[in-house]
Amino acid sequence: MNGKWLAWAAVVVFAATGVAWIARNTYWDEVRVPQLLQGEAATNPFYAASHLARSLGARARWQRVPGALPGPRAVIVLSNWNWGLVDSRRDRMQRWVEAGGRLVLDRTVEGGQRELQMWSGVSRVPRDGEATRAGNMRNGVECVILDADSSVRAAGKARTQYQVCNHDRASDLRTSRHASWVLRDSGAAIQALRVPKGLGSITLVNAAPFGNLALLRGDDARLFVAATQLRAGDELWFLADTQGGSLLSLIWQVGAPVIGLAVVLIALWLWRAGTRFGPPLAPAPAARRSVAEQIRGTGQFTVRVGGGKALLDAQMRALREMSERRIPGYSHMPVPERVAALARLSGVDPGILSEAMTDPWPRRRGALRETLLLLESVRRAIDKQRKSGEGSSDAD
Repeated sequence: MNGKWLAWAAVVVFAATGVAWIARNTYWDEVRVPQLLQGEAATNPFYAASHLARSLGARARWQRVPGALPGPRAVIVLSNWNWGLVDSRRDRMQRWVEAGGRLVLDRTVEGGQRELQMWSGVSRVPRDGEATRAGNMRNGVECVILDADSSVRAAGKARTQYQVCNHDRASDLRTSRHASWVLRDSGAAIQALRVPKGLGSITLVNAAPFGNLALLRGDDARLFVAATQLRAGDELWFLADTQGGSLLSLIWQVGAPVIGLAVVLIALWLWRAGTRFGPPLAPAPAARRSVAEQIRGTGQFTVRVGGGKALLDAQMRALREMSERRIPGYSHMPVPERVAALARLSGVDPGILSEAMTDPWPRRRGALRETLLLLESVRRAIDKQRKSGEGSSDAD
């Protein structure tokens, strides 16, 4: 009993010690967690930038796939864009800039870097590994300070310094052309610049500061206005190759009327070709056919299928069998003697009978019926004489 109480006491002491340690080394505090994006902000990555542009008097829109580009005095911001994906799309964009458009690209624009460098004269060059690590150690925060170039200061610009977040510390921008607007970091490396192209301009920012959450940090909103050269009345387009909806939803959005019509046509076809639960018409009452109808139907079938040859062969066979029973040695007689014997017994003209027996297949329309009637009349005449002869023998 004493050992049991000692074990329970040890457990209680151990539990109390654990509770006391947790109470002394922990505390309760409130931590603010950013709310998840909702509504249009959850699907439109430029929702905040669009509202900022509209508040400054500009017209803003966002779309994934560009149709017709805006006018040459508008502004286009490219983000999450593949510059080298479609050659025709890239050529249209270049012609639009050279006609007077203002194009802004952030660091999320990938693909076709060689084509972009040849056209704009601006390239993104990776930093040296040691310099990158040193910069990361000096800058423990995500935002960096960018200073405007001396040419911008000399022009008397209102803003010459920006605190930019989501900065790409692994690369710098280089250009061989004259830049009208340049921002450099603490190491004098170019992180944003603008170069003229034709009647328009190209602005590259080595950061991704224009998203819904990033635009609210540092001076990203001011950088957005400076990079786009935004003015009241401007038309601003945001283009992004972001992941859209499913293929089925895209097909429905583009061709809903065609899909609806196709579904209706398929449903009608299935209804027409499907198995029925009953006959399409009420069955006709079953009626028995007479023997004459059966004979006529059989004859019509044989005439329709074989041209009546089966009827003619059957008629010739019936005449031959009757003649062999009535006329001795009929099967060994030549054809002329057979015709003469049958004509004598039936009273039929030998010439007509010879034509029907030697050339039985009719060559003109309606001749089959005449030939069948002639041969049947001869057969019946021979059969009648046979029966009368048998009657005379019995009487004797």
